[in-house]
Amino acid sequence: MPVMLRDDAVLMVIDLQKSMDDPARGRRNNPGAEDNVGRLLAAWREAGRPVIHVRHVSGDPGAGCRPAHRCSQFKEVAVPVPGELIISKHTPSAFIGTCLEANLWEEGVDTLVLCGMTTNTSVEATARMSGCLGYETYVAADATAAFDKRDFAGVLRGADEVHALSLANLHGEYATVVSCADLVSGLGVGA
Repeated sequence: MPVMLRDDAVLMVIDLQKSMDDPARGRRNNPGAEDNVGRLLAAWREAGRPVIHVRHVSGDPGAGCRPAHRCSQFKEVAVPVPGELIISKHTPSAFIGTCLEANLWEEGVDTLVLCGMTTNTSVEATARMSGCLGYETYVAADATAAFDKRDFAGVLRGADEVHALSLANLHGEYATVVSCADLVSGLGVGA
């Protein structure tokens, strides 16, 4: 079912950086996430709607996402175009220590659509805060992905399970979880 959004709804592409391809992260789900992010970006741009790119930047000298490292660069599918805001963050939430909230306030934005990496970390942290701050928040379930993760008891949980539980944590409380196809069809463009 198409999702009808306000004309000023912002697409936020979170942490879709080359560092996400590091094999040390382990097995991940949803290999089509990047393609779906590309579909969303194309549709948003065609509709002339605002896009914000969020990049995680680490101060840790050994981290792959420190500012000068090639892994901190955006993946090809998510390279910003002129006029799209780029926000660098140092915590999982795109709201903490950044200009995001001030920019949204200044532009009068009240609706955010989130996609990117990873479901249970930066996407979830940003969606939770967005919902708590009163923004109408959507998460594109098939335009994000998770990695295998050990739970508190040390049990390895598969990426599909981690992804599904993270989305379940968000849906109805902090955000509305939807599909990429429903978002694109609601825009009424050809993407």
